[in-house]
Amino acid sequence: MSHNPFYDPSLSARHRSAWLFKLFTKGSILFTLAFLLFFLFDMLKTAFPAIWQTYVQVDITYSERTVKYTNRAVHKDYRKIVSRAWLRNIPKQVEKNPDLMGKTLSMWVLADDQVDQYMKGHHHKLKQKQINLIEEFKASGKVSVEWNDIFFSNGDSKIPEYAGIQSAIVGSVLTLLVTMVLAFPLGVMTAIYLEEFARDNHFTRFIEVNITNLAAIPSILFGLLGLSVFINLFGLPRSSPLVGGMTLALMTLPIIIVSSRAALRSVPESIRHAGYGLGLTKQDIVKDHVVPIAMPGILTGSIIGLANAIGETAPLIIIGMIAFIPDSPTSIFEAATVLPAQIFTWAGMPERAYVEKTAAGIVVILSVLISLNAVAIYLRKKYEIKW
Repeated sequence: MSHNPFYDPSLSARHRSAWLFKLFTKGSILFTLAFLLFFLFDMLKTAFPAIWQTYVQVDITYSERTVKYTNRAVHKDYRKIVSRAWLRNIPKQVEKNPDLMGKTLSMWVLADDQVDQYMKGHHHKLKQKQINLIEEFKASGKVSVEWNDIFFSNGDSKIPEYAGIQSAIVGSVLTLLVTMVLAFPLGVMTAIYLEEFARDNHFTRFIEVNITNLAAIPSILFGLLGLSVFINLFGLPRSSPLVGGMTLALMTLPIIIVSSRAALRSVPESIRHAGYGLGLTKQDIVKDHVVPIAMPGILTGSIIGLANAIGETAPLIIIGMIAFIPDSPTSIFEAATVLPAQIFTWAGMPERAYVEKTAAGIVVILSVLISLNAVAIYLRKKYEIKW
């Protein structure tokens, strides 16, 4: 075989190199999948306790004294196991139902975060006396672990067991609405002009290069731009969804423009030529034929751009959307926070209860991102035209 004129001595070495390369590729993919599964499992495991909250059944006394000094509404032995946030709501309860005055009622109330951590088997700071009291409550059926609707119905709070993500979700929705209203039409119209109408000259090439570069610069620079222009120059309200949405719109515009141009470029030239053959104008061809055909790709790129904006924290921190916001904003001009900034804030809190809330917030935002990407894939597959 060594005398065969067609035999290549390096063939076996090349086959061995190809085999090693395939093995390395498969190993890399398996390692990535294993790491991803481990990350998701650990995140879900950490976040799962956040959907449960501990309640205890104690006697609550409603009187003028307890309305003024709410911590005295319960027996002094129970003050360390009952949530301060729940006790602070006693005046509101009396205002809503004046018949409560002068009564002592046995009620299920929110437990302190340390009690909640003890019930979940986590590290806690309860003293032995309080632990014994909780065990007595458990034996008499006065402790219950229930669905934590507070996490989804409350805003942020300095009291861990009372903290939720509602205000952050509302702020995120308002911010993304502003981003979408500004970035989508402006980005699509810019892409249409550059791809279909603009002449190929030094000016348009300069614009195209800068748009491409803007898509790659760090997002924190857009935050500095929003701070200096929208807040300092124009005097728009700090920490508002309006400024946050405008800042994210600047960051999302290059992505929408680039993806929209790619979608328009994918439309065959024969469509345009057929339009000219029928006597249609350039505007008619673009409006009635090119854009509708390219719309699946345009929508896909726009949704991915918005999904990218949802996870941004750095530019929003710069413009002040990391402030403590316990109440949900009712307009785009009010102070608000967003889900990534809320997660960032909770991650720096010392209490153990915030760890599971941070993980739960991450699971929520990951679910939104996965859903948006799934919608983008669905739209592309459903309406994409094969040529």
